[in-house]
Amino acid sequence: MTFTVKNVDWRSAKDKLTKLREKVFVYEWRIPKDVEFDRQDSAACHVLLLDDAGIEIATGRITADGEIGRIAVLNNCRKPEVYQQLLTALLAIAKQQGMQTVSVQCELEGVNYYQQQGFRPVGAVYMDAGIARQRLACNIEQFSLPKVEFTH
Repeated sequence: MTFTVKNVDWRSAKDKLTKLREKVFVYEWRIPKDVEFDRQDSAACHVLLLDDAGIEIATGRITADGEIGRIAVLNNCRKPEVYQQLLTALLAIAKQQGMQTVSVQCELEGVNYYQQQGFRPVGAVYMDAGIARQRLACNIEQFSLPKVEFTH
């Protein structure tokens, strides 16, 4: 399967981004809509991934401070190559913007895995939509493809 990756901004692609993230986070994960969509959306760089039929199947974003998140992949499309394409595109944006460090928000069950991938905890554990999370960061050159199902 081939994919098309599109770098988009919130204003021009809001409907498509919202549709994907609602399906994954609001309806599937039961994250409240007012938590899922935040003020960072308008300033973040977003990526849309389309399948070979031109259907939007995944999205992710990177914020101005280098946080990679809101990785939403339709249930029947959750395959390593989809995540690889998304993260490659998001890391390319980070490099283009001169970022040295990137971070993720991780569910606690994934912290050990991320640390094995070179990430280090930043700050204290916090609650987000009723889920205990930890922010983790790493040098962009050390970033490897972690199990992104732990991120939001």
